[in-house]
Amino acid sequence: MTWGTYGTYVLFVVLVLIVPGPDTALVLKNSLAGGRRGGVLTALGIGSGNLVQGLAAALGLSAVIVRAEPVFVTLKWAGAAYLVYLGAKALVAAWRGNYRVTTETKPHGGRRWREGFLGNLTNPKVLVFYLSMLPQFLSPDSTIAEALLLAVTVGVLATLWQLVIVAGVHRIRAWLGRRRVRRTLDGVTGTALVGFGAALAFEG
Repeated sequence: MTWGTYGTYVLFVVLVLIVPGPDTALVLKNSLAGGRRGGVLTALGIGSGNLVQGLAAALGLSAVIVRAEPVFVTLKWAGAAYLVYLGAKALVAAWRGNYRVTTETKPHGGRRWREGFLGNLTNPKVLVFYLSMLPQFLSPDSTIAEALLLAVTVGVLATLWQLVIVAGVHRIRAWLGRRRVRRTLDGVTGTALVGFGAALAFEG
């Protein structure tokens, strides 16, 4: 694999990552609910999930999971249910509108990381993404090290992109902290997460 090929791969990954999806919605939700720390931990959890799935794909494990239809279907429904659950929590928060006590100082770090990790890990679209993308940039004589490099690159770039989103949210935190704005954003991100979960469950 040449540097030119790798550069093209990086550009392609960046273009895919900047399209809003369930990871972005989850980072926004947790950045609002848990402050910068909550957003960072969620981003790290998403990055960890990406790394696990990428390494599994590079080592061929994801192909086995995708071919085993009962396993893939179970993973699909688990991921959909988890996204709907997270979205429902955001919608409940928007409906209650009680933001007088900030959650940024509360010890929810493990939960924020776990939500990001499980939200990404249970999304079978990530498996399919890796399996359809990696072969495009690998040749028959490519080494395992090259496959692992491509997989790790996605995890690193995904984490960096989510951290950029967290930083953006933090810069306008005063405006985002207004009750009406918080309720609106919780409603939007909650609806988005429920929508992503429903689309994942009922597509094809």
